[in-house]
Formats: sequence, structure tokens, C-alpha cells
Amino acid sequence: MKSQHVVEQNLTNNSEFRFEEDFFFKARKKGIGAWIVSHMLYRSNKYLLALFFTSLVMASYLNSFIYVIIGKAIDVFLAGQSDQVIIYTFLVLLIGLGGPISGLLSRTFREIIAQRIERDVRREFYLNLLGKSQSFHDNQRIGDIMARATNDVRLLNFLISPAVAMLLVAANNLIVPIYLIGTSYRLELMLLPIIFSIIFILYVKKFLKKLTPPSEERRIAFGFMNTVLNESLSGIEVVKSMAQEEDSIEKYKESALSYRDAGIEQGDIQAKYLPLLFLSITITLGLAIGVFYNRANILSVGGVLGFVGLLLRLRFPVNASIRSSLMVKEAVIGAQRLLEIMNKKSEIYDSEDSVSKKIKGNIKFEDVTFSYPGTQNKVLKNINFEISEGQTVAIVGTTGSGKTTLTKLISRLYDVDSGRILIDGIDVRNISLESLRDQIAYIEQDIFIFSDSIFDNISFGRNPSKEEVISVAQEAQAHEFIEELPNKYDTEVGERGVQLSGGERQRVAIARAFITNPKILVLDDSSSSIDSETEERIQKAIFRVLRGRTTFIITHRLSQIRWADLIIVLSQGEIVNQGSHEYLLKNSEEYRKIFIKRFDKSLTELLGGD
Repeated sequence: MKSQHVVEQNLTNNSEFRFEEDFFFKARKKGIGAWIVSHMLYRSNKYLLALFFTSLVMASYLNSFIYVIIGKAIDVFLAGQSDQVIIYTFLVLLIGLGGPISGLLSRTFREIIAQRIERDVRREFYLNLLGKSQSFHDNQRIGDIMARATNDVRLLNFLISPAVAMLLVAANNLIVPIYLIGTSYRLELMLLPIIFSIIFILYVKKFLKKLTPPSEERRIAFGFMNTVLNESLSGIEVVKSMAQEEDSIEKYKESALSYRDAGIEQGDIQAKYLPLLFLSITITLGLAIGVFYNRANILSVGGVLGFVGLLLRLRFPVNASIRSSLMVKEAVIGAQRLLEIMNKKSEIYDSEDSVSKKIKGNIKFEDVTFSYPGTQNKVLKNINFEISEGQTVAIVGTTGSGKTTLTKLISRLYDVDSGRILIDGIDVRNISLESLRDQIAYIEQDIFIFSDSIFDNISFGRNPSKEEVISVAQEAQAHEFIEELPNKYDTEVGERGVQLSGGERQRVAIARAFITNPKILVLDDSSSSIDSETEERIQKAIFRVLRGRTTFIITHRLSQIRWADLIIVLSQGEIVNQGSHEYLLKNSEEYRKIFIKRFDKSLTELLGGD
């Protein structure tokens, strides 16, 4: 059976391929409420939730019931029943201890649930991002994604603890006092807190509606502020070299002011929160009614105090609602922003009949046309060529001719618009992405080095021995400079390898590619930052390593191009000619223009040597 229908067609194409079972996929499709509830009920969370709710109800009941007992204790004291006073004193003590202990347990359970939900959502969001196709990431602002992955996920923790917990406590502190007033005193006295509760609930609903626009603006502004910060720090060398500090400060200031203004609007709405006034009126009326009932011998003094004490319990819902309502609104908006990303469909995904296989390296492009997602510009048009296992193909052309794009199609970072790419006679769309990409290595001009040690950068994605890492570093001509570093292979290289030179970063990247033992290797101007002497030594290493591997070389270095089995000349996304170096110099005007202009040599000189 095909891996459970290729994990339900990669969970309806939201990801390229799944790293593990996604328990929340269906809930995400149903919406925010269903998604949050599914996390709350995930595995053992549902048992903790039951314990939390039980202890919460117990705490609310005991903290309210104590006013009834105190009222009765006052009545028996005024009646001179000293033996009864002692009994009620012990009851007050027991209830006074039971309420806080139950509250402590409820807070403990809710905090465990909240931390688990944050952990699970953070993992879910991270895995979802890793599963998105390259075209998705091309259109995202890193700062905004970081804001969602950190702050918005954190808000879901606050949603449970304390926001939802406070709302549940508030609900209990509306229901329990009303119930106790009706059962311990008189039914008509329930009318006053019921009227207050209806007005309170309707107002809170209106209050939340008013809070929505500024809360959404605040989350968007926060994401933009993070984007500005990320871009400024990532491009700090450009900012400093061009003396643009003031412009960067002004740009960040504008984004921070937008965030501040949305916060001020939130505060203005909160400042006009009226339930506190409603509560004061309710308590005053309750006291007046209690005194009237006492004068009419309907309520005792203790009954009046108990009744007013239960009305005072309504303070918690009023005070908690303003804070918890804002937190709930922000958390819901944060959840919406997370689902907005996670529910986006991936344009690249494993097909139902995809296979995992060992690649030999025979590659064929059949009438391939491609344009980047969201654009109409054809980057590649009607590309046709074929190379055999172990051969090397050099791709040359002017800037913007589509050289790098062509190689990215092989590993399905993007899918073709029309035509097809075959590896060993199989369409790449029918080879599993994990299997395909695991056997292809890229060494690009713009090298990405992780802020980790040299050893971890070279062994990225693999688990090699120290000897294997040293061996590939020697082949990539990197071992010598690594040995001169303070901690050798354990040296931390800083953000994006900032402590290494351009040539050193490229040699580390070449070693990283060698250790993967790829069947297809792409060298995209990979020796541009390396001096001629080092390049010559690396070329010798590459010659040894490339035996039996299909290789694509994108370069203008004649020394690398000449020994390619096939040279493809691209111009404006089309193949204008292909063949050997000598053939192209004689028969391709586009090829001649590249090298005669670059080396300032005649055709005879170029045919004669480097």
C-alpha cells in the first residue's frame, strides 16, 4: 500500500512531504475554534482539562459559599449560640483552606495544558513551514514569519493561561453566586444579579467587537516591525557601508509608531469599560434591598451580609473580563495568522504514484517551459537536451538567461509549466521529493553557512565520523585553513559564517556537498571567490569526486567549461546552441561573444588554449 495514499496526498497538498503524522490537519481546515479545541483535547490534555475544570468549579463554589457560612455564623453569634459559633468557625477554616487549594490545583493544571499547547503548536507550525515549497518562501517576509512563529504562538499559551481560565472562573463567579442567592436566601433576590449578568454579557460582546480592528492592526504592525528589524540586521554591512543608519532608524521608527498607535487605540477602548460602573450600582442596590428586607424581617443581619458578599463576588468577572477579553482577542487573531500560513497549499508535493529509488543520473529535458509562480514572464522556453549518467554539462549565458533556474527544476524546487524532466526515464514529479533531493547536491555562489561549528556545517544532514569530515575537507582544500582556526573543526563561524572569508565559505560548502555523496551535483559559480591556485587544487579534487556523478556547472571560467561533455548556451531563456567547446566557438555567435569579450582574445587564441 502506497504509504497511506502518500499520507493522504501530503495532507491535501499543504506540504511537499510529511515528516510525521499531522494530528491537527482536519481541525485546521474547520477553523480557529476547532483547531484550538483539538489541541486542548490532544492526547492526555483532555484528562488534565477535566481535572482543571473540576478543581476550578470547586474553588469557585467554596470561595462563594464561604459568604453564606459567614452570614450564618454572624446570626448564631448574635443569637448567643456559642457552641454553634465554634462549629461555624471550623467550617469557615475548612472552606477557607479548600478554596485556595482547589484554586492552586486548577492553576497548575491549566499551566501544564497551556505549555503543552504552545509546544505542540510551535512544532506544528515549524514542520508546516519546512514542508512548504520554495515558491511559498520566495513570497514571505522573514520578519513576519518570525513574529508569527514566536509571538503569535506564545499568545496561544496566554489564551489558555490565564485568558480562558479567567473567563471560566468569571463564568463560575456569575453562576455560583446567583445559584447560592436563590438556594440560601430568596428566589426574587436572584433577579438583581441576573439583570446585571445579561447587561454585562451583552456589553462584553460589543466590547470585543470594538477591540477587533486595533488588535488586528497591532499584530500586523508587530510583524512588519520584526521584518524591518530582521532586514536591517541581516543587511547590516550594506547599511553601514552606505551610511544608511539614519534611514534605517527612521524606517524602524515608523513601524514602531504604527504598533504604538494601535496599542493606544486599544487602551482608549479599554478605558471606556463600563461594567465597573454597572457593578457598583448593582452592589448599592443589593445593599439597599438587603436593608429593606431586614427591616421587614425577611432577611437576618447575617443574611444581608451573605447576600451582599455574594454580590461582591461579581467583581471578579468584571475585572477579569477586560484583561482576558483582550488576551482572547489577540490570541484568536494570532491563531488566525498561524492558520493563514499553515492552510496555504504547497505547489510542490509528492504524487500518489511517486517512488523512492536510487538515481543513476541520466537526465532529459523534454520541451520544458517555466515561469516563476505569480508571474507571466517565461524564464525558460522549450528547453530540450539529454545527458547520460556520469557526464558533465556546462551551462553558459548572459545574466538573466535562466541558468540557475534550469538546475533548480531538476530537484523540483519549482515545477515546470509544460514539458517534463526525466531522471533515468522517470518524470521527476513521480520520484518522491525526499528521495530525489537527498541525491542532489548544490554548491552555489551565494553560500549559506549556519551559525554553528565547521564540523556541523560540513556534516549537515548526515552523521559522519570525524575522519570522514576531515577527508572531504582535504578534498575541498579546506582542511589547511580549518586547522589554523582557534578550535579547528569545532570553531563557531558566527551568523551566516561571517568569521570566514568568501573563499573559505565556498570550500566549506564544497566539503558539505562531497560528504552527501550525491549522484547529481550542481556547481553554480562555486569557485568565484577562490584564488587561482586554490581553484586548481579544488578542480583536481572535483575531478576525482565527480567520477560516476552527473554534474551541472554554471560558470564563465574557461578552465572549467572546456572539459565538460556538453556545453549548453542559453539566451533569454532559450537554448541557442549546444555542443563541445571547440564546436561552439566555431558555430555559435552567442558563445563567441561571451568569451572573446570576457578574455579579450581572438577566436584562434581561444581555440589554442586557456
